Amino acid sequence: EGMAAYQKGDFATALREWQPLAESGNTDAQFNLAQMYRNGLGVPADIQQALLWYRAAAAQGERYAQNEMGVLYHLGLGVTADFAEAYRWYALAAGQNLAGAAYGLGLLYDQGSGVARDPVKASNWYWKAAQQNHALAQFALGLLRYAEIGDPTRFAEVEKWYLLAAKQGVTEAQVAV
Repeated sequence: EGMAAYQKGDFATALREWQPLAESGNTDAQFNLAQMYRNGLGVPADIQQALLWYRAAAAQGERYAQNEMGVLYHLGLGVTADFAEAYRWYALAAGQNLAGAAYGLGLLYDQGSGVARDPVKASNWYWKAAQQNHALAQFALGLLRYAEIGDPTRFAEVEKWYLLAAKQGVTEAQVAV
């Protein structure tokens, strides 16, 4: 009932349905409440409340919540930026085959944030996410391939990743093609 209400934009009913479930440990309800607080849907936007519910769900292994914890620590939203914590949460979610988390790990290795910069590891993580049709990972993989090209015959691979990302609306990829 909570999801049906949420999808209709009836956030008050969704909150009423999910709150007791979240408090009793239901990870889906915890994640959904976190999303409501993060985005200010039916409740005032409150990153600390979002963090509380993401952390509760993530601690129980909910992969989307784990990824969001990685994002929050990566960007320093509601917490002090901590790349080691971002890595930890991304790795847990990526271990459950979540494309966004694999992309997050790729970013950390690509930027050298909290880990030694490693284009090979970045490429591997981007590739895992790109194989799941993650548009930003496809574009990032194209960028990495472009940077490592010394052989013009390999431009076809770069173009492939750019085109896949462009078809999903990544503006930078659309310009690059």
